[in-house]
Amino acid sequence: MISPASSDDVDKIVSNVQTAAVFANPRSGKGRSWKLLPRIEAAFQQHGFHTTVHETTNAEELEELAKKTVREGVRHLFAFGGDGTLHSLVNAVFGYEVFFGIIPAGGGNDFARALNLPLDPLRAISAALTGSSRCVDLVRVRTACGRTRFYLGGGGVGLDSESAKLANNRYKNRHGRLRYVSAAIHAYCNYKPQRIRVTLDDAPADTTWQDFVLASFLNTPTFGAGIRLSPDAKIDDGLLDYAFLPELRLGQILRALPQLLFSGALNLPNIKRKQVRKVRIETEAPAYFQGDGELMGLTPVEIEVAAGAVRFLAPKVSST
Repeated sequence: MISPASSDDVDKIVSNVQTAAVFANPRSGKGRSWKLLPRIEAAFQQHGFHTTVHETTNAEELEELAKKTVREGVRHLFAFGGDGTLHSLVNAVFGYEVFFGIIPAGGGNDFARALNLPLDPLRAISAALTGSSRCVDLVRVRTACGRTRFYLGGGGVGLDSESAKLANNRYKNRHGRLRYVSAAIHAYCNYKPQRIRVTLDDAPADTTWQDFVLASFLNTPTFGAGIRLSPDAKIDDGLLDYAFLPELRLGQILRALPQLLFSGALNLPNIKRKQVRKVRIETEAPAYFQGDGELMGLTPVEIEVAAGAVRFLAPKVSST
């Protein structure tokens, strides 16, 4: 695990290291921000950084480029895209002594929100490069095949993962929260009830199977472009916020929909919430677990918080 750095250490590093790499997904946000690329390079120059922009078309290409870049000695790595671009970048170089940055340009940008970054790409660059380092938590996931990956924001199984599939395919051209809400409604209409067994922290193995619609484990207060499933979640408290929904009726969706679309509030009376550090999830039939909107693998899944595991450049926190 990377040890936290003091603000003085970070200021010294930022002032001495003047090279940054930007990993850009031209499809993020329907490509609207791609036209900003020359201005983004200029914004880095204004803060004394020489920047190399790597245009990537898929996660595999991004991860290979990121590893190569770190081996060449670059330590400031920026994701220019959405949560999926950031997800790939962090997974590629986790364990190296690097600073991550975000240039928000996706449909969701929920981790950028959790860092209190402006959602305007140019303002986000300025806020990061004039800010300070912040150590934040990662979520380590081990899937049924034994593969280990990480996510930063929200993850889950059930309606959660079914919605992620649709948001990344059928509804990928819809903007912001509407993309995720449309995908969730579609997923609900085709959802087949499942049963789940969840063992929390170091409790004895749970033998109880439950009907469920949604089992989510959040590091950020929001997912899906500002949907507040767990508004009290924090990215640096060493805890996951567990949200469990045993059932969901059409009438509940219809009543919740106006607030969900316009403010992101998700008011469902039967959501159960708890804070945890470690979880094991089993489903009666294998089901996909998603993290940051990406399908990570099939259940059974083991999840654990890696507290303070990565450093992000973020706006300075006011002392008042």
